[in-house]
Amino acid sequence: MADKRSQQARRGGRPTAKAAGARRDASSGGNASKGPVKGQPKASPKGNSRPGSAAGGQPTFKPGQGARKGKPSFSKSGAPIRADTRPMEAGPQTKRSASTVTPQAPIRALSERSGALPRENAPLILEIGNEDGYRLIDSGRNAEGIGEKLELYGDLRVIRPEAQALWPRGLPDADWAKADALFTGDTDEDGIGRWAFPNAPMGETWPMQLLGVDFFGRLTSFRHVGVFPEQIAHWRWMADQITRARRPLKVLNLFGYTGVASLVAAKAGAEVTHVDASKKAIGWARENQVLAGLEDRPVRWICEDAMKFIAREERRGNRYDIILTDPPKFGRGPNGEVWQLFDHLALMLDICRELLSPKPVGLVLTAYSIRASFYAIHELMRETMRGAGGVVESGELILRESGKPDPAACRALSTSLYSRWLPA
Repeated sequence: MADKRSQQARRGGRPTAKAAGARRDASSGGNASKGPVKGQPKASPKGNSRPGSAAGGQPTFKPGQGARKGKPSFSKSGAPIRADTRPMEAGPQTKRSASTVTPQAPIRALSERSGALPRENAPLILEIGNEDGYRLIDSGRNAEGIGEKLELYGDLRVIRPEAQALWPRGLPDADWAKADALFTGDTDEDGIGRWAFPNAPMGETWPMQLLGVDFFGRLTSFRHVGVFPEQIAHWRWMADQITRARRPLKVLNLFGYTGVASLVAAKAGAEVTHVDASKKAIGWARENQVLAGLEDRPVRWICEDAMKFIAREERRGNRYDIILTDPPKFGRGPNGEVWQLFDHLALMLDICRELLSPKPVGLVLTAYSIRASFYAIHELMRETMRGAGGVVESGELILRESGKPDPAACRALSTSLYSRWLPA
């Protein structure tokens, strides 16, 4: 119903433990996708969603554009291609007030659960620091008092607004002046803007790699770049589980955005079903599969409303060992289906439980920019898995600054809330 991904997903007032940078509110999901992506208002384009699904705000993706490794995209005339400022599909719809949306009848009633609640491990902070392919170099307020973050994606230095960076910059302005791309315009996470190139013109697409998987980074009009690096914590866990299983595992990636998580799972040996409501995000994901050299791996790319898809899978009796879900705050599916996180999350998780296999490995939920503490989704996950045993781990995903002379000066930036159920 709604789709790295706002992977801006989630913008706006941040809760106690928020999801700040979100990706794709509605931009990446299989539904209305993770707002202008995480993060985009994920009416997809964060899809995943954010960034990525029906609510996303990713711009049109042209297959093959910028595919030459390490080089920007250029037109036939030789002029650099300016970053597209158009949102993916229904991106602007995520700006609509949810109060104007006509309520839809639920797909089915919630199941009545019995038995003991799972054990709990909370708060548990999952941290990403200096990764091969990504670094949060610095963060803080600029001279105008606006919070920003300086990141390294591959070999590209990027400056984007970051409302949760309430502190002063830790590095001198000279380091920030080396940025290759700077997002300008609306500083609201759901706002549309454009990219400026302070030092040299460049294209909007470039090759990247994380966890051994190649994919395209892309400068979108909702400030996203096609990946939410804080999710590496979940991806690494997933890849480890797949490798250690010694049996074929099936993975369902809801609100999958540009497909990096799906490709990580496929590379590790899983059979993957990727769902996102944004045709643009699905196209981008397919291009990523080709770039990664994983065309021979079993990945199903499904462009559909996430809730409709999982309801049908439940009726058909299909089951999955690992389910990743990264829904936006608000979004729209390809046929106008409405996704509102607080209204639909409980039922979505309820159906996901029914989709778990007899020997499940885990159910993972990530939430961006919502007005809630991580305890809200923690308790919801425990109720959803009542009687199933195991443990529910919840907390925040954070990015840790790296590369400063004094490691103690490297601050943590919270990006999103998460909750995951693991079997005993």
